[in-house]
Amino acid sequence: MAGSNGKQKTARDMVLSLGLIVIAAYVIYLFVPHDETAPDVKRVDYRVELLTARRAASYPVAAPEGLPESWKATSVRFRGAEFDSWHLGFHTPDGEYVAIEQSTQKRAEFIEEASQGAKATKVTEDIAGRTWTRYAGGRYDALVLQGTDGSTTVVAGTASFDRLTEMAKALKTA
Repeated sequence: MAGSNGKQKTARDMVLSLGLIVIAAYVIYLFVPHDETAPDVKRVDYRVELLTARRAASYPVAAPEGLPESWKATSVRFRGAEFDSWHLGFHTPDGEYVAIEQSTQKRAEFIEEASQGAKATKVTEDIAGRTWTRYAGGRYDALVLQGTDGSTTVVAGTASFDRLTEMAKALKTA
C-alpha cells in the first residue's frame, strides 16, 4: 500500500502542473496584442518604370488613366530581356487584385502564365473599339487582347469581370 500513495502524488502533481501551464498560456494570450484588421496595402509609384517601358518596348505599353484613387498600384516591373514583359498590379476598391500584363512572348504560353491557367471562353467584349476575349479560370479570370504588333495584353486577377473591364477601359498607350 505504501507504493500506491506515491503514484497518487505523481498523478496529482502532473494534473496540477498541467493546470498551471494552461493558466499561464491563457494569461500570455490575454496580453499579446491581437490585430484582426487587414494590413494596409502599400501604394507604389510606377511612373518611372512606365516611361522606361514605353521607351524600350517594341509595342505600345498600356497603363490606366483616370482610375479612381481607391485603386492602388501595388507592383510594377518591366523586363526588356524577357520578351519586353510589362506587369502592373493593382488592389481594387473591393479588395481584389487586377494585373495588366503585356509581352511579345508566344501568345499561348504568355496567356497561360498571365492568366494562371484560365481557359478561353466564346465570350468577347468590345472595349474602346477593340475585341477582348474572356478567359475563365479557377484562380484568375482574364480579358485578353491580341495586338497586331506581335504583343498580347492580358488584364487578369481575382476581381470580377466588371472590374477587369473597368481596368481594360482605362488602359491608354501614350
